[in-house]
Amino acid sequence: MNIFIKPVQTTQDRRTFLTFPWRIYRDDPLWVPPLLPERARAVVKRQGPFFERGSVEFFIAWREGQPVGTICLAEDTPTNAARGTRECVFGFFECVEDYTVAEALLDYAAGWARQHHLDALFGPFNLDYEDGYGILVEGRDRPPVLLCGHTPPYYRTFVERYGFVPARATNVAYAFDLAVEHPTLQRLARLADKVRRRGDIVVRGADLSQWDAEVDRVHELLTTSLTHLDDYIPWSRASVTALVEPFSQIADPDLVLFAEVNGDNAGWFAGVPNVNEALIHANGLRYPWNYAQLWLALRHRPQCLAVKSLLVKPSYWKTGVAVLLFDEMVKRARAKGYTWIDLSLTSADNPDTPVLAERMGAKLYKQYQVYRVEVAGKA
Repeated sequence: MNIFIKPVQTTQDRRTFLTFPWRIYRDDPLWVPPLLPERARAVVKRQGPFFERGSVEFFIAWREGQPVGTICLAEDTPTNAARGTRECVFGFFECVEDYTVAEALLDYAAGWARQHHLDALFGPFNLDYEDGYGILVEGRDRPPVLLCGHTPPYYRTFVERYGFVPARATNVAYAFDLAVEHPTLQRLARLADKVRRRGDIVVRGADLSQWDAEVDRVHELLTTSLTHLDDYIPWSRASVTALVEPFSQIADPDLVLFAEVNGDNAGWFAGVPNVNEALIHANGLRYPWNYAQLWLALRHRPQCLAVKSLLVKPSYWKTGVAVLLFDEMVKRARAKGYTWIDLSLTSADNPDTPVLAERMGAKLYKQYQVYRVEVAGKA
């Protein structure tokens, strides 16, 4: 049975591409369907921010008139230039449990990359370096939280069989149970009290009335705090705005924490309600009645607070800034009724964040892998 890879060209093609994941995950209780209106904007030219970075194309694999897989292929010109690479970013990789389909999609991707003078496939990223990237390699006991993905077990088998190797260390998620009084947390509180008594570090919530200034502070921290990571990608001010803007309507400013040392912008620790607890009941807003289901689900406070980033300027590492931010977040989250905190995603080889999470009593509960394969000369 022949497999044909065809580009997305018509409105019907785009709908088939966007709704294909329902064929893969319809019986998976852990899957959180993506919001179709939001996903549609991401794949339409002039609306998706990734289109400003380079060329993007979408493809569907067909067999006997039925869709059996999807893939997106993109060239991120500025990132390749900044990192000295020639990588083709792939994403929206979904396929039925048949290796011949995955092989056909990845062979096509390799050919596309060579045609664009690129020498490797890198991903998966769904046109977003922060949302739902990688393949889940460990942790299937609970649904993913906000900005984390979910994939079937056979995706890992397929990409590794094709020749992909890890592009970097795994990206990890930690769970911190607020209902348990960890001995390590008590020690943390005592240490945090000592830091507070020094009086040089102040932790405050976000001031949404000064939105632009707060985004500037986040941008400064992103451009100074992560440069030690091997896969660091420079952040533009516009990309930071695009990252935080969607959360402006759901974030509790009391849980978006900034640390200042003698008035200097020193750290950022942001928590947002895990709205995936509601979205898992909304079917991606695929049908009109799903909006009512989402409204009902959103009436309940999430149990999880999703903490997506801990940023501390290198000059303030080991000064107590991270300890104070963590202690303050725990206290505030407990006071607001959250039962657990998700800490995700961070790289397993990050020199500080995983160590700090484990010292505080957090448990590793999910791991995601980004892959890479050389395609230059591969035919």
